[in-house]
Amino acid sequence: MPAAPLHPIDHVGSFVRPPELKDAWHRNEAGEVSDDALRAVQDRAIRDAVAMQEELGLPRVTDGEFRRGGWSRGFLAAVSGFDFRPSRLTFRNDEGFSTPAPAPVAAAPLRRTRPIVTDDFVFLDGIAPGRAKVTMPTPSHFHFGQFRQDAYPDERVFWDDLIGIYRNEIAELYAAGCRHLQLDEVPLPLLCDENIRGIVRDEGYDPDALVGLYVDALNRAVADRPPDMTIAVHLCRGNMEGLWMGQGGYEPIAERLFNDAKVDAFLLEYDSPRAGDFAPLRHLPAGKRAYLGLISSKKPVVEESDALMRRLDEAARHAPLDRLGLCPQCGFGSAAMSKFAVLASPITAELQRAKLARLVEVGTRAWGQA
Repeated sequence: MPAAPLHPIDHVGSFVRPPELKDAWHRNEAGEVSDDALRAVQDRAIRDAVAMQEELGLPRVTDGEFRRGGWSRGFLAAVSGFDFRPSRLTFRNDEGFSTPAPAPVAAAPLRRTRPIVTDDFVFLDGIAPGRAKVTMPTPSHFHFGQFRQDAYPDERVFWDDLIGIYRNEIAELYAAGCRHLQLDEVPLPLLCDENIRGIVRDEGYDPDALVGLYVDALNRAVADRPPDMTIAVHLCRGNMEGLWMGQGGYEPIAERLFNDAKVDAFLLEYDSPRAGDFAPLRHLPAGKRAYLGLISSKKPVVEESDALMRRLDEAARHAPLDRLGLCPQCGFGSAAMSKFAVLASPITAELQRAKLARLVEVGTRAWGQA
C-alpha cells in the first residue's frame, strides 16, 4: 500500500458556489440554459477555484465539486437505478431546527451509464497537473437509511453490482492519471450515535455487524487500486448547509476502521463536542494519517491559530504528530445545489478563503510545511 500522504494539511473538496454558477445551474435545470452553456460557466468557476487554492498554497486541489449539485449527486447522475425516498434519519442544528433526511434506494438494477468523476478529473488535472484529487461517496451511502433494496431481493447481488461500478470507475481514474481519490463516508460515523443505532436495530440489523459490512464493502471497492494510488476517507456525521444528522465519538468504529480499512488516510470531523474526544486516535496505525477536522465549515467565524495549536497538542497525546494532519471538518458547499437544502449556508466565499488560509498557516506552524 502507498505510504500515508506526506502533506499535513488537506481539505474535503466542495466550495461555496459563485453566484454566476448558481444562476446557471438553476436556469439549466429549468431548461433556460443549455448544457454547453452551463459547462462553460463551470469551467470558468473551476479555473478560478484552482487559482484560489494555488494562491493559498494548498498541496492538493479540487474542482470545488462544481459539476454536481451535492456531494453524492454526481454519482447518482452517472449511475441509473437509484431513487430518493424519505428515511428515519433527520437533519438538525443546535437551535432545534430539524428536517427529514432522504436516502437513496436501488429501485432498479444499477448500471453505470457514464464516467462518474473521471471526466471531471481530466479537466482538473489539465489545470493543475499532479495535484488534482476527486471525491465520491463510499458504497455504504447507497445502503444506509433504506437498507433493503427494491431491485435486489438478494442483497449480495446488490453489493456485487455496486462494487463492480466502483472498480470500473477507479480503474478508469487511474488510467487517466488520478493518484489521489477521496471517498466520503457518512454511515460509519452515524453508527456512533446511540439513537441511530436504535433505528438500525428496529430495521432488523446489528449496528456492529453493519460496521463490518461497510468496511468490507469499502475494501472490495478499492481492492484493485494500484499501489501508487492513494485513497483517503472523509468521515462526516451529515452536513447540509450547517445541519447535521448524528453525534457521538469514534470509539465504536475506530479500531476496526483505522486498522482494517485498506486506505491510507482519514479526514475526521472534530469541530464540535458531537465528535467526541481524541482518545480513539490511539488505534491509528503507523503508515496511515488522520487529518483532524478542527476548522468548521458550519460556523461563520475563523478559528484562532493558538486554539488550533492547542487542539493539535491534545490530539498528539493519543497519536504521534507525524501520523496526524489538519483539515476542515467538511466541505464548504457539500449540499450547495441540493433541493433538500432548506437553510442558507452561513459560510461566504470570503470566510471560506480565510479559513483555508488559516489551515495553511497552522499547518506550516505545526509541521513546518503545508
